Amino acid sequence: MANLKEIRNRISSVSSTMQITSAMKMVSAAKLKKAQDAITAMRPYAEKLTELLQNVSSTLDSDAGGEFTSQREVNKVLIVAITSNRGLCGAFNTNVVKQVKVVAEAYAGKQVDVFAIGKKGGDVLRKTINVLGYNNTVYDDLTFDSVASIADDLAQKFTSGEYDKIEIVYNQFKNAATQIVQSEQFLPLAPIKSDVPVSAGDYIFEPSKEEIVLTLIPKALKTQLYKSIRDSFAAEHGARMTAMHKATDNATELRNQLKLTYNKARQAAITNEILEIVGGAEALKG
Repeated sequence: MANLKEIRNRISSVSSTMQITSAMKMVSAAKLKKAQDAITAMRPYAEKLTELLQNVSSTLDSDAGGEFTSQREVNKVLIVAITSNRGLCGAFNTNVVKQVKVVAEAYAGKQVDVFAIGKKGGDVLRKTINVLGYNNTVYDDLTFDSVASIADDLAQKFTSGEYDKIEIVYNQFKNAATQIVQSEQFLPLAPIKSDVPVSAGDYIFEPSKEEIVLTLIPKALKTQLYKSIRDSFAAEHGARMTAMHKATDNATELRNQLKLTYNKARQAAITNEILEIVGGAEALKG
């Protein structure tokens, strides 16, 4: 059994750790509320934009999307891995890394590159996969404009023929305790079909339907990427809050066990001292 000084030092160390994890939990909880409100408010807009694009394009030819719907033989694939810049959030980043590897294995024999949004994912993936580039600053000022420039760069890589397919892997926010890893095709756009036929006389289009679709597609791509990063941002704080909550609970349990051990060791030491005193007294009497 460790001596009393060692146990006291461990109790002090665990208590300090518990204070840190508790503080991190409260900080993440505060940030989560803002991030959750942002993604919750954005989802209806993103869904309505997709619905509008489907309605307008439902009566067009399959090639109405122009270069954004170009279906080419897939030889070069770019995977956009969205992770966080910081750790201490459980399996949040690990799950994305695992899914990126699964997607990469599906294109065995092809050229597969990764564009990492978030430091943690890029640091791990570059050991096994060619990481084309990083963007670790987007979370410093997470706005639509800052994400739109990334979406434009990705779209340019596809339309120029540098890559034949682009996929996004990220954590979708469900609640503070649940994050769902998603893999979405970013480009080319899948053929848009509607189960409900739309006749040509339902709407009056100005300008033409083709021009409207070609205007909506870049906006829809930017919105899709922005929603994915917003989802990941909210999921990160939820994962960190949950991880720090569990760490605080574990630290509390460990501290209580150490206190019990300390009290037992202290009682044993006192008992030994009493026995030595009694033994000495009996020896003097004899």
